[in-house]
Amino acid sequence: MTTTDTLIDRIKTHRVFDHPLYEHWAATPPSAEVSGALFHQVQSFCAATRPGGEFPTALRSLGWNEQALLIEEIVDSESGHGPELATMAGHIVNRTGSQVFDDVYDTTRVEAWLKSSSDRLLAGLPGYDRETGLTPQAAAAIEVFRRRFSSDAETTVRNLGTALALEIISNQSLIPGEKRALIDSGHYKADLDEPEMHYMAEHWGDDGAEQQHEANVIKAVSSVMDASNSEQIEQGVEDFLSSLCALWDVLDAALLASGLQPAE
Repeated sequence: MTTTDTLIDRIKTHRVFDHPLYEHWAATPPSAEVSGALFHQVQSFCAATRPGGEFPTALRSLGWNEQALLIEEIVDSESGHGPELATMAGHIVNRTGSQVFDDVYDTTRVEAWLKSSSDRLLAGLPGYDRETGLTPQAAAAIEVFRRRFSSDAETTVRNLGTALALEIISNQSLIPGEKRALIDSGHYKADLDEPEMHYMAEHWGDDGAEQQHEANVIKAVSSVMDASNSEQIEQGVEDFLSSLCALWDVLDAALLASGLQPAE
């Protein structure tokens, strides 16, 4: 039977874990519009991962009360992070050399401008949806998390695998990758201590939210996975990894890898 450790190894050796998108993003600072388009896709995806939907209730219906509490802790922790991510995005856009926003805390205006950047740069891609401003790859990645609004047993077990992959990637790949691109590169002269970067500060490091989220979901999966459900949990892991990898691939190709040269 597949073990939790085996699944963790699979997640950490998947191509998406060390995706070149982060390296390309850190190589040379993108323009304000490229940054805006990137953040629109990333922010839209991240927003879909926060709601718990029927997931905790469905876990309880399977008799998994402790696991439901662990997932609820993650959901509660993520509440309100949408505006904080928009503020960070607006702050980074302003640091590209273009003072786009007078008020980076104006979430509505920031998010509208991010979408307009996506429309200008990505609308020519096959399947792009102008109403939402999403690539088909972003829409597919978001759809994986809409399953949390279903409560049948099979979907609920798959959702556990998806949650495992999400939190490990977020903690060990996505947040470190963004920190490397937005802060460590020095391109934006941004720092974790800046109030506009609170989203990153709250998620980064050993004391960050993502570290606790990862611990919660590993505990939840480890305590229930057995021979009767390991294949469904594995499928949930793969659903997330493959969909996020497809999204990173298209954003890298359309906005970064083909348009940026590494700094000398």
